[in-house]
Amino acid sequence: MSSQNLNVKPSLGFIGLGAIGLPIAANLLRAGFDLKVHTRSRSAETNKELAKAQACASPNQAAKNCDVLLICVSDDNAVKEVLFGKKGAESSLKPGNIVIDLSTISPDNSRSFAARLAKKNVTYIDAPVTGGTEGAKAGALTIFVGANKESIKKITSIFEAIGSNFYTFGNVGKGQEVKAINQILVAGSYAAVAEAIALGQELNLPMNIVIKALQNGAASSWALVNRSQSMLKDQYPLGFKLHLHHKDLSIALNAAEESGLQLPITSKVKEIEERLIQEGYKDEDVAVLRRSIKRTVQKKDI
Repeated sequence: MSSQNLNVKPSLGFIGLGAIGLPIAANLLRAGFDLKVHTRSRSAETNKELAKAQACASPNQAAKNCDVLLICVSDDNAVKEVLFGKKGAESSLKPGNIVIDLSTISPDNSRSFAARLAKKNVTYIDAPVTGGTEGAKAGALTIFVGANKESIKKITSIFEAIGSNFYTFGNVGKGQEVKAINQILVAGSYAAVAEAIALGQELNLPMNIVIKALQNGAASSWALVNRSQSMLKDQYPLGFKLHLHHKDLSIALNAAEESGLQLPITSKVKEIEERLIQEGYKDEDVAVLRRSIKRTVQKKDI
């Protein structure tokens, strides 16, 4: 993809069609991009929203003859396998290609992958996203980008098709560091909403009115607006899997440890998530934190 052809849509490969990846890929198709897709299970490749995409049997097939390869998978090992595994994309990537990694992984690994691909003159950009399944479906994700401005010029049209905001932070790995901070805030806000909902229900307050009131005050948050009803109903339709957020908190806490910081609130939420995972809730939405709050004594008679 040359700088002279910035007005021509690049051809794309897309790997990882999970709860976030599939709607992102669908939005790229709707925006008019030519798209090849692959996912490990293969089943999502036949989703009706991807009818105009070309299904591929492996990452190296998805990357073949593409200008830009996007990756949206679960963790560091999955990204490494997609890029450098037996049927990895590296073998099909050519000088001048760009890899956009939408996954949430460790900053160190993102820098390592970038260095390895740079030997082939392939640009790797870390671009983790936030906004949940709602944001992915609406094309309204926020994207934290580790890249220089020259690289961004070539891929702005891609970000505009999948997100409402994207912010650049200079070097590879910086996007992942910002995402780690994001996940710390998510941890605290979800846990606080869960505790507030639990107490409100125990006090027999009219919680729908309470929540509406809180959303218009200083206590409002994304979690309160988007997940309070799930907690009230004790039903948790998938937005972001608990075990993936738990993984993200490990990344954040490792970064804090390397910086010499202790993060007691984040550490506590991670412990709570660990217990819920052991209880079988790993694939539930993060809002299942509500189930960690249990009565320890009988209510006092009034």
